[in-house]
Amino acid sequence: MTATLPATEAAVRPAHRDRNVLRWLGAYTASTVGDSVYYMALAWAATRTGSASQTGLVLAAGSIPRAVLLLGGGVLADRLGPRRVVVASDTARCLVVLGLAGTLLLTSPTVWMLIAVALVFGAVDALFLPAVGALPPRITAASQLARVQGMRGLATRTANVVGAPLGGLAVALGGPVLAFAAAGVLFAVSLPLLLAVRIAPLPAHGAEGPETGAGPARTALRDLTDGLRYIRRHRVLGPLMLVVAVSELGFVGPLNLGLILLSEERGWGASGMGWIVAAFGTGAGLSALLLTVRGRIPRAGLVMSAAVLVGAGAIAAVAYLPSVPLAAAAAVLVGLFAGLGGSLCGALVQSTADPVYLGRVTSVSTLFTHALAPLSYPVTGAAVALWGTGPVFVAGAALCAAGALIGLALAPLRRAELPD
Repeated sequence: MTATLPATEAAVRPAHRDRNVLRWLGAYTASTVGDSVYYMALAWAATRTGSASQTGLVLAAGSIPRAVLLLGGGVLADRLGPRRVVVASDTARCLVVLGLAGTLLLTSPTVWMLIAVALVFGAVDALFLPAVGALPPRITAASQLARVQGMRGLATRTANVVGAPLGGLAVALGGPVLAFAAAGVLFAVSLPLLLAVRIAPLPAHGAEGPETGAGPARTALRDLTDGLRYIRRHRVLGPLMLVVAVSELGFVGPLNLGLILLSEERGWGASGMGWIVAAFGTGAGLSALLLTVRGRIPRAGLVMSAAVLVGAGAIAAVAYLPSVPLAAAAAVLVGLFAGLGGSLCGALVQSTADPVYLGRVTSVSTLFTHALAPLSYPVTGAAVALWGTGPVFVAGAALCAAGALIGLALAPLRRAELPD
């Protein structure tokens, strides 16, 4: 737990050849696949146990503590160090899920049991997500952060492709018990890899904060308000958080709920929607591969905003193209350009933020992407019922474009660069 990473070693080794980064990537991949298997098992158990409304309640329960506690998770990551929080939260997820698997060997699941597990899992996620986002600058050189974001994107796409079928296979062979057990094993696999990751110490000149001698009297609330003030006053991070908030609100509704409603409206069915979702994943995977191979992208702030703007146009096009192949082609462009913009956004956050504040900065961006943006689902559904899918996709695209235009209009963000 105390191993450190020599700065010179990280500086001379590309991230995709750095064993330290690859250990982190292996741990992240195993944990992310475990997430997918867990959600598959939870959905299956809830469907078999309760009504449709109760199933929705089980699946939504985890989002409540995640949204409420995310900012606190960022404070904790900065206070204790991101690797320590990641290890602790992954251990907790492992124990909770394996405990549920063991319980289901002895008794049948109930709705309230599943809700309780979802609440605990969501609370632990609120600690895990900011900490895992704050780790890359502590394990590699700043010049490698864009490449690490690409590698992380590839891991996420791999988890999406592998996790759901693996969870389905486990459910088919052994029911929810085997699926929950498989998720727990995957979380357990990530732990020794995380423990082997070497962490660079914080720079001695870092901003004053909880890891630089602020003292035990400093309260968590004070740490949080200091972090929010730091973001608001920062020339790049303040505008960047605004871009994330606005563009995510426009992106999430149409591309998640909107695609389902569009497929029903056009008669494309589940298979048509599946092709469009797969096309989006292909585009996002290509953007991640580009960053992994290319590494640093010049004029990152400008490219990020321009990519989101192009992606916004592709979002609007999806709703007006007459066939599944054409809609899938537009979805590839959405994944490619929105994925590139999102990865560059993550790299800019990690390379720009003072490491002392990185957990809190990551928690704010994660709050927008994982907690607040999904609240647009009810609005999206109601809007589709009133005006149809086309206007709703256009409105979402306009929000994404507004976020991109904010990035293009604000010079500090437009001129932001990744380190050489």
